Amino acid sequence: MWGTPKNQTRLRFVQDSDEVLAALERTLADAPESERPGLRRALAVARAARLDEDTLRTRWLDARLASVAFTGDRDSVAAVRALRKAEPTLSLTEAVSLLRPPKPDA
Repeated sequence: MWGTPKNQTRLRFVQDSDEVLAALERTLADAPESERPGLRRALAVARAARLDEDTLRTRWLDARLASVAFTGDRDSVAAVRALRKAEPTLSLTEAVSLLRPPKPDA
């Protein structure tokens, strides 16, 4: 959380697909011709499987809320309570922020 005040957080959801893509690209560059079609296909599949941050966030929230059997309205105090039950290390501010729809970047 760099460059934000103490009471303001900006959680980021990351995936390691960049490393997977880089490894596939390196392998493809050094592969014999007989292996290249399969590696090209694997690289295409890996590129297509990359998810944006909003999708990662939604999936993470779905999993966390499901882990405590929460099925109610996400715009509720109960949702915040459920998320903090699923992830006890989250602060109240972080939980509320995660449950709000992301704002488009300006």
